Amino acid sequence: MSKLADFHVSVAACLTAQALNIGYAPVVKAGTPALERGRLSHVVQNYLSAETYTLANGPLIDEQGKIGFAQALGGGLVAAIDGMRFVVPVPSIYTRPNKKFFGRSRSVTWLNMINDRGVGLGEKVVTGTVRDSLHMIDVAFRRDGGPRPEVLVADTGSYSDVVFGLVHLLGMQYRPALADIPDQKGWRIQDAGYGSLSRFAREDRPGTDQATLERHPARRGVDLHRRDPRLRRMQMIQRDGNPAPLGEAIAHYGRIFKTFHILTYAVEEPYRRDIKGVRNLQESRHALAGKIFHGRKGEIYQRYYKGMEDQLGALGLVLNCVTLWNTFYMDRALDQLKAEGCPLPVPGRGSQGGPRTSGVIRARAVAAK
Repeated sequence: MSKLADFHVSVAACLTAQALNIGYAPVVKAGTPALERGRLSHVVQNYLSAETYTLANGPLIDEQGKIGFAQALGGGLVAAIDGMRFVVPVPSIYTRPNKKFFGRSRSVTWLNMINDRGVGLGEKVVTGTVRDSLHMIDVAFRRDGGPRPEVLVADTGSYSDVVFGLVHLLGMQYRPALADIPDQKGWRIQDAGYGSLSRFAREDRPGTDQATLERHPARRGVDLHRRDPRLRRMQMIQRDGNPAPLGEAIAHYGRIFKTFHILTYAVEEPYRRDIKGVRNLQESRHALAGKIFHGRKGEIYQRYYKGMEDQLGALGLVLNCVTLWNTFYMDRALDQLKAEGCPLPVPGRGSQGGPRTSGVIRARAVAAK
């Protein structure tokens, strides 16, 4: 097949139409072969999809990680996972109502993961509002590139004992943000006493049962998850919305790390600050996504899951392009300031041994002067 002339122009036009949610009419230009409607339709149908966006994101993630400014922001081993909601005003079986945020309107959630350098690592479209935090495991294992995260950060409402257990069995640490610290409750091994902490692990709650942990080979469930992370994992851990025996065992295991997390979160300010920093970074990325995805009042008019996945995949790719562009020129600006003799602050060290996320604010403030 002969190479299409000005193929990059056609790809840029299609990405603009999808990521800005403006449709193809504004980018079609009669008389310009690369922008003819037929050419754009051909490019979308044959070259642009969620799968190709995943392949394109890999080099962007790698290039952004090589820039000095990105390395100053973090080590790339801390990741945050959160959802961004979109109203779908057209009838679709892949949407759910969300009275809290959209009244009677139905919506989908774009669950995405970024690292502490601000670049997107992976994503998934979830029907309705994310309440089943097991979707996080899918996103963590479907990343487009970059090193495998060692720490996963999430918001207050999207964690469970099962996720604590799964994440730690899979060799990562799980650090969700917590609200209402005085109301948080810990767990303890049955018949074990911990002095003043016994009130924290209230006796009217069931303890962590060692017999349950020993009876179910939770590690086997993790191995199956690695082979088929979406189907088998859901079938093994829960059935008809209720925990399966293996899910119960993983939940008991997860309560150990959940209790450690609550205690550390309550007493160590740097621990809380690091979680807050990467959460703020993701909120800023979502705000940028809202600015970019501005057409049609920010609503998705795709009726089918594949169309939603492709359009939001285009948004994720464009966001990574913007992140790479900004990181590159921020690094150039800092080099220029250094060449002019301006003293630059050194970002502090985080609890993971890498640069703390709060260094983003200091570096940006210096570059803006």
